[in-house]
Amino acid sequence: MFEKIKEIIVDQLGVEESEVTLETSFENDLEADSLDIFQVINEIEDEFDITIDTDQDLKTVGDLVSYVEGLDK
Repeated sequence: MFEKIKEIIVDQLGVEESEVTLETSFENDLEADSLDIFQVINEIEDEFDITIDTDQDLKTVGDLVSYVEGLDK
């Protein structure tokens, strides 16, 4: 799951794969704004055919991965 989400983040935000870990903060480490995060979430929703509640407090890549894994059960 992490690898696929990481791929989407790298593609959407134009960052290096090495910059994306579970501890990576979207805002602080990747300098992503709300529109960037929205685009990442949309791509993940399309890829996994899920709906992500944007009210969730998804600050790090790990938060997002855990949330998606929780929906996938």
